Amino acid sequence: MGQGQSGQAGFPGQGAPGEQKKEEKKKKWEPPPPPPRVGRKQRRAAQASSLGSKLPAITPNAKCKLRLLKLERVKDWLLMEQEFVANQERLKPQEERNEEDRSKVDDLRGSPMSVGNLEEIIDENHAIVSSSVGPEYYVSIMSFVDKAQLEPGCTILLHNKVLAVVGILQDETDPMVSVMKVEKAPLESYADVGGLDQQIQEIKEAVELPLTHPELYEDIGIKPPKGVILYGEPGTGKTLLAKAVANSTSATFLRVVGSELIQKYLGDGPKLVRELFRVADELAPTIVFIDEIDAIGTKRYESQSGGEREIQRTMLELLNQMDGFDSMGDVKVILATNRIDSLDPALIRPGRIDRKIEFPLPDTKTKRRIFNIHTSRMTLGDDVNVEEFVMAKDELSGADIKAVCTEAGLLALRERRMRVTHADFKKAKEKVQFKKTQGAPQGLYL
Repeated sequence: MGQGQSGQAGFPGQGAPGEQKKEEKKKKWEPPPPPPRVGRKQRRAAQASSLGSKLPAITPNAKCKLRLLKLERVKDWLLMEQEFVANQERLKPQEERNEEDRSKVDDLRGSPMSVGNLEEIIDENHAIVSSSVGPEYYVSIMSFVDKAQLEPGCTILLHNKVLAVVGILQDETDPMVSVMKVEKAPLESYADVGGLDQQIQEIKEAVELPLTHPELYEDIGIKPPKGVILYGEPGTGKTLLAKAVANSTSATFLRVVGSELIQKYLGDGPKLVRELFRVADELAPTIVFIDEIDAIGTKRYESQSGGEREIQRTMLELLNQMDGFDSMGDVKVILATNRIDSLDPALIRPGRIDRKIEFPLPDTKTKRRIFNIHTSRMTLGDDVNVEEFVMAKDELSGADIKAVCTEAGLLALRERRMRVTHADFKKAKEKVQFKKTQGAPQGLYL
């Protein structure tokens, strides 16, 4: 009995019951480990775990720098685009307002605009205007027109539909009068005028001397002539002498052809004459040269034609300007015509035209002088005898002599010669005379 008790109490691994209970309390439940991954997922996980052990890929420095520069340039372009878009958004409303205002003004002005004259200002916003093709109208003045520059008689712009005043023409001078002003002096001088010594002296006394030395006329107690008329056969040097006057004087020179004063609408011709003399008075001292005055200065007669009556009204306005209540002052008039017998007596009477200068056909001395002027610049042959043509009894004007010299030079040029011979002058003279008589043989009278 004693052995059984001792053996039971001494078995290894068997403790007391209280100790076993404590060990059981210490052990807790734990979930089972997940199953291992296999296949493709396992390989990916293995590769991911192995990345940390590999070295990173190294890119060359130059390639990185080029990429950096490219990105910086792209950034600059984006910044510029951003700034442009911001400016457009900021300026667009202002441009739209300006464009809208501009379109409104254009609508008010209309296109095209009519040109008229301001007759009378009624109040600040209304006026009476007239145009060359219609009656007078009572119209309104737009608010954007500078009313300080409006005065009766000024040239204005009218709306094409409602005829409202939409603008002012700053230059009141008629464009046709501006064209008449000779800006560059002609090259012809008194030395280029062959003969005509008496005519040159008379035109100097009547035109140049009153402008340069007016005190001489005051001392002697007379008034200088207002104008002169040059008359004579065609080609005798009337226009050439007027060019020499323009070349020798420093006064303003206005050149007009009589046919330019004939206008289409009623009243435009007299208006142009008034404008011509107004500009001449503003630019004084002035010389007004009217060539071919017989275009408007013919004798008056009863006519049923409206055009003839308008031409006569233009001449009456010219008469009024030359000898009216207003003094012409330092304005001298030179008229030229080859039909003085057809002019109206009122136009060429003393008081308007104080001196009549005749230009006859050249005599022997004048012919010699004209030939010397035109042949001085030519290369002549040794056989040329100019005296033969000078002493001839042919009625040659100064223009005919110039035509003979020019034709002789052309004949020499045709044959490739640099010298003009006597035969060339003979052929040239025959040709000029044949053209002058229109093919009729000499000595035949009809």
